[in-house]
Amino acid sequence: MAVGAEPQRDGGVHFRVWAPTVEDVTVELQSASQQGSQTTTPLAAEAGGYFSGTVAEARVGDIYKYRVSHGSFPDPVSRFQPEGVHGFSQIVDPTAFCWTDSEWRGVSRDGQVLYEMHVGTLTPQGTWSAAIRELDALAELGITVIELMPVAEFPGRFGWGYDGVDFFAPTRLYGVPDEMRAFVDRAHALGIGVILDVVYNHLGPDGNYLREFSAAYFCKRASDWGDSLNLDGANCAPVREFVLANAAYWIREYHLDGLRLDATQQIFDDSPEHIIAAIARVARAAGGLRSVYVIGENELQHADLVRPLEAGGFGLDALWNDDLHHSAMVALDGRREAYYCDYRGQPQEFISAMKWGFLYQGQRYEWQSRRRGTPSLDLNPTAFVSFLQNHDQVANSLRGARIHQLTDPARLRAMTALILLGPATPMLFQGQEFAASTPFLYFADHHSELAALVADGRRKFLAQFPRIAAAERQTALDAPHAEETFLRSKIDPADRERHAEILRLHCDLLRLRREDPIFKKPRRRGVDGAVLSNEAFVLRFFGEEGSDRLLIVNLGTDFHLDAAPEPLLAPLAKEPWRMIWSSEGLEYGGQGTPPLDTDDNWRIPARSAVVLSSHASRSQASNR
Repeated sequence: MAVGAEPQRDGGVHFRVWAPTVEDVTVELQSASQQGSQTTTPLAAEAGGYFSGTVAEARVGDIYKYRVSHGSFPDPVSRFQPEGVHGFSQIVDPTAFCWTDSEWRGVSRDGQVLYEMHVGTLTPQGTWSAAIRELDALAELGITVIELMPVAEFPGRFGWGYDGVDFFAPTRLYGVPDEMRAFVDRAHALGIGVILDVVYNHLGPDGNYLREFSAAYFCKRASDWGDSLNLDGANCAPVREFVLANAAYWIREYHLDGLRLDATQQIFDDSPEHIIAAIARVARAAGGLRSVYVIGENELQHADLVRPLEAGGFGLDALWNDDLHHSAMVALDGRREAYYCDYRGQPQEFISAMKWGFLYQGQRYEWQSRRRGTPSLDLNPTAFVSFLQNHDQVANSLRGARIHQLTDPARLRAMTALILLGPATPMLFQGQEFAASTPFLYFADHHSELAALVADGRRKFLAQFPRIAAAERQTALDAPHAEETFLRSKIDPADRERHAEILRLHCDLLRLRREDPIFKKPRRRGVDGAVLSNEAFVLRFFGEEGSDRLLIVNLGTDFHLDAAPEPLLAPLAKEPWRMIWSSEGLEYGGQGTPPLDTDDNWRIPARSAVVLSSHASRSQASNR
């Protein structure tokens, strides 16, 4: 990299750091092989505020800090912090790991199934090594891409990772850097890509030493969580280089297949090339022959983020679709408080989401008293990531409750089918596939003063939900800094066997999505739908070779559709539709499914999702 500690082929280590507001920089080195051996080496000043030099006696494994006039601090681009954010940085050889994925070609936008993962709670051990042992099960499930929650070093013994301060250092809590590489290498061997959630909208408040090297790292604009990086102000070029080098670093040195950009609406930049577009460009260049997949989170739902550069966009591949989640939660749980108030959870919302992605594309949004979203009718359905759970939404329930704990099993099976068979890119949150009994709570280990502020901020955020606010008056919320809060969030591996029926549901749906010729190739304008009742609707997936699929979802009671003046229900051939899957299968804990399309017209079973198939004759197929 242009900055940092780089082992040299002929011996020694080259150090380079940007520190434009200090007069001199010295490397304080402690030897790993000779205990107690310490040396200091001044670095030479360069143009533009950089300092650099080679320390001949430095070796891989040694630890170091940079000393300036007012103290000694970790390297801003440290590759590893073995003692945490306040300790020494460690010299790492990024070329030492023996990769076996030379034939891996990366991840493209289409055909993916995502799995959001927090390494610290995925297993009781909470390490990379333990997570590796879970990969076979994810491959068998049908996962194609793991989306890692942030791993950049953060303070304390546990946390979500969104308050990271060492962008280039994978946290010591999960293992050493080569153990993260081993995780990625094994995932690739099983046909699974790995992308990383990165946070470029702020740094955490504890252990953030960038200001000790230059206040120019930050601008006067503040995000919702802290000071923003200086991406477009005076002396911003090295800061932009810092961010872009980080994006390329994860792709190049860890063979990651892409990035998920956190809260892009809080990344402020008025440069001719927005930093988000630059991140996508640099990340793809770092991938070389491997395809790189870049997802964004954008609360404002700005569709230009996923349009190509030549069309005036930012060049990302996909965006999280909160609209679909919120509508599904209203339908499943019934709550319409806080940011759920602008959704009704009714059939037309689901039809529109399947066809058009975002539900709000510029309409008035009462919760924020402004318009929400921008037009996205032209986008491919795989430009949207759909989900029923993610880390934020699970934790935003009172006790970190999973969705299966908030609704009835039959409704959840039906909604799961909609998400996993719909044309958008589906995402599961860890443990969702086997109805994890453990909660996922908000946890962050900070020193006592900061911990109190974080807990108070969390309490105020959740107060937007009247039910949670009422409960808080009777009993305290789980303290984010309590170790028990973290430990309770760890997945119980026994749930996989204990809840085998729901796991089988997910496996079968993902197999249908992967193997069925219609579901496996979602395309723009490839689906249409119609409302059948207040709680039921039909989606028709059009095949290109005279074969269509119906997905009928009913979240309400049994009903008899007679008459049925809806052309989407008409089969392609003289024979009626043939049922090929039902959420009410006995193997999923359902009650069985009688025929839907009969001589008695349509009978739609309660709280179910049913997939039907129809094949056209040769003449019908030629007319399509």
